[in-house]
Amino acid sequence: MVIAPEPPVELPPARTVHVPGRGEFFLRDTGGDGPVLILLHGWMVTADLNWCGAYGDLAAAGFRVLAIDHRGHGRGLRPLVPFRLTDCAADAAGVLRTLNATPAVAVGYSMGGAIAQLIARDHAEVIEGIVLSGTAQHWQESSERRYWQVMGAVGLALAVAPRKVWGAGFRRAGLAGNPAAAWVESELLRNSARDVAEAGRELGRFDSRPWLRTVNVPAAIVLTANDQVVPPSKQRQLAEALGAPILEAPIGHLDISTAWQTYNPVLLAAIESVRVRSVG
Repeated sequence: MVIAPEPPVELPPARTVHVPGRGEFFLRDTGGDGPVLILLHGWMVTADLNWCGAYGDLAAAGFRVLAIDHRGHGRGLRPLVPFRLTDCAADAAGVLRTLNATPAVAVGYSMGGAIAQLIARDHAEVIEGIVLSGTAQHWQESSERRYWQVMGAVGLALAVAPRKVWGAGFRRAGLAGNPAAAWVESELLRNSARDVAEAGRELGRFDSRPWLRTVNVPAAIVLTANDQVVPPSKQRQLAEALGAPILEAPIGHLDISTAWQTYNPVLLAAIESVRVRSVG
């Protein structure tokens, strides 16, 4: 039996945006003339894997939703330079400027939250606020540093035998042959192993504590209360540094693409909180 990698929901139209001096970027764009959101996905996944459950509800709420694949991830730019989070921030800002879609609310999940923090620091003129979720100011603890140190080996394994590595992981999880898992695996295979590994090392180097309190944009935190990847305590520290309200979603880190009925109402409330304060 052939299992087609069909997405679980209908996805927004795709487009390629050329940003002069930076390259061509893949993104989803729901269109319309509503307030703009730019969705920034997490490490190792794609915009669709991260946000497929959110597109419909955000568009139905009247927003124009843009979701970019970061460089080295999915259909994102394949750079000729090492992966850097600051470049991802500049990419997203460049897309917004090119589309005349400023100011937008930047919504960042996990790695996307680090990118949103950098947009707020380096490109504040393109946004009206940030919503951060499942993310932190840093991943500098010794246990986390040891984890990032293995990223080189992970990248090598994925570069040599990506189907074998991902296939083994899906078998261990009991998902082999599952039609829904087929789409997930096909999306993961779009990634550049080198860039994903370097992105992991970049996250290990990221630390916004020296400068985050100087960021002056409205912010809100959607705290993933059952998160075992980014502890809720670190998410609360992030909120304190930004002076941002916390809205809790009772999900784990990897549940965002499956528990959207629980997550999306909280996300929409956080976005509204940011927009009200940006106008006021």
